[in-house]
Amino acid sequence: MSIPTPTPDCAPEADRDAALMRRVRAGDTEAFEDLVKTHQSRVVGTVARMLGDTNDAEDIAQQVFVRVWKSAGRYRPEAKFTTWLHIITRNLVFNESRRRGRHRVEPLENPRDEKSREYADAAAVSPAAAALESELEDAIREAIEALPETQRLAVVLCRYEDLSYEEIAAVLKTSVSSVKSLLFRARQELRVRLGKYMA
Repeated sequence: MSIPTPTPDCAPEADRDAALMRRVRAGDTEAFEDLVKTHQSRVVGTVARMLGDTNDAEDIAQQVFVRVWKSAGRYRPEAKFTTWLHIITRNLVFNESRRRGRHRVEPLENPRDEKSREYADAAAVSPAAAALESELEDAIREAIEALPETQRLAVVLCRYEDLSYEEIAAVLKTSVSSVKSLLFRARQELRVRLGKYMA
């Protein structure tokens, strides 16, 4: 499958990734491992937010990097690596999302509860404040999960990955004006769903 090359980006932070990708294209496994270490948490986070759970996020992230390795020859160094990485992530997440739509399975345990307990710091906030914060986080997550697929990815890339409109447009293969429209509609829907928390 051909993966489109996004628009060029000359930002200094992209130079290191481009240099690593040149080495990856030549078969350098150490450079590949460096790229994985640098970007793995970004990919896992995006996958988990798109699919609504963390159960398969690491497996799908691994598939993303396998695709990076296999597609290294099609990457062009003048393109921003992270945008290209998000395009690959988008393709695999959308495929998995559609597969799950055909074979919907509910997990027996809620992985978010486990994660919340794992990272909770009881001394940091009062139990009441922690409960309210947890409730709000759950409400935000559920509201984002309820968005249509493309709107959801636009929100995830904007809110959690801090991508520019131009970068999101490259990932979604659309125009900047379409991205603005997607985010506007998504924000309207989120305001409706989260109205009681915004009062």
